[in-house]
Amino acid sequence: MPAIELTPAQRKDKRSEAHHLNPVVLVGGDGLTAAVFKEIDSALNSHGLIKIRVFSDERATREAMLARLSDELNAAPIQHIGKLLVLWRPPVPKEKAERDDRKPGPKVVKILKFSKSGNHRPQVKKIKVLGNQRIAAGGEIKRAKKRITSLKKTATD
Repeated sequence: MPAIELTPAQRKDKRSEAHHLNPVVLVGGDGLTAAVFKEIDSALNSHGLIKIRVFSDERATREAMLARLSDELNAAPIQHIGKLLVLWRPPVPKEKAERDDRKPGPKVVKILKFSKSGNHRPQVKKIKVLGNQRIAAGGEIKRAKKRITSLKKTATD
């Protein structure tokens, strides 16, 4: 697979994003082994923009590594500065699991109660409202649906 081509402006933006990152993968004396390729590929899948530290002293070797990585992993070479290589690959879109049986989660709601005289500040209460609850006009929490109880309990009442 060929490497991704970026414009100089896009490359500049990616360099600025990668400035604060720490190296994710370290390439030792054995060079680019299959395990290193697998680790770099998984790092690109999870992060998108990564730094790689290479412990080789020859610049030509590091340039060859950057070219090989970008070609084989379908990534864009962003920067080669010193012993650091920066690669970028667009993130893989994640599939969303469509579930209709899910209900809304809890949310925090602020309730204001104004004073009767109007001279005091309103009281602010934060209440956690669950998915099956609602807030009534007076600020009370009510269930949206009646809770299902057993038939034995309703028969004894």
